[in-house]
Amino acid sequence: MTHHLTLKQIEPVTHDTYHLVFDRTERFEFTPGQGVELFLQKDGWKDEGRPFTPVTLPHEPTLEFVLKSYPDHNGVTEQIRMMQPGDAVDMKDPFGAISNEGSGVFIAGGAGVTPMIAVLRKRLHDHGTLDGSTLIFANKTEADIIWRDRFEEMEGLQTVFVVDESDGSVPEQRVDRDFLSGFVGTDSRCYLCGPPPMMKAVRAALQELGVKDDRIIEEKF
Repeated sequence: MTHHLTLKQIEPVTHDTYHLVFDRTERFEFTPGQGVELFLQKDGWKDEGRPFTPVTLPHEPTLEFVLKSYPDHNGVTEQIRMMQPGDAVDMKDPFGAISNEGSGVFIAGGAGVTPMIAVLRKRLHDHGTLDGSTLIFANKTEADIIWRDRFEEMEGLQTVFVVDESDGSVPEQRVDRDFLSGFVGTDSRCYLCGPPPMMKAVRAALQELGVKDDRIIEEKF
């Protein structure tokens, strides 16, 4: 089914990510962590769908996204940053393998954190705390960290931010086996989402640490 959405608000989150707020269609149902395909209703782009993940919860009155723009790609995400309130998008029904399966270690790279926003918000809404959960969020630089303040304010959530290029305020660290061993045990439930090369390396590191495949929750395309 195709759903028609109208943009209500757009605001920057970081230098290249944007928070978009749409009117909610009553017929649309989804599970936090699932993605959707969005099609800009703009000449030349109507057939160019891209997957994105809502960061809102099913009971909330709007449908919201945090989307990363890649100006050098001259593609859909470049068009997103130029959207204005009143612009329209078409949205397909939800899909995805990431959902709320309990507390755990959430390992994200860049814009891959967006499915985890919804899952973490759902757990916080249901339980009032995120005790027992850790977010390991890797980015290129500190300026790329999406919603850092919001994550740090989530009750009970342990936040660990690392970057590839540090100015000294956030540690420069690869998310490798040795690093993960400080947060992950053989019985840990691990959520993964991020650039495929990073996730492949993280999955291999988790397996070396004894984490079974059925304890790894990740998107599959």
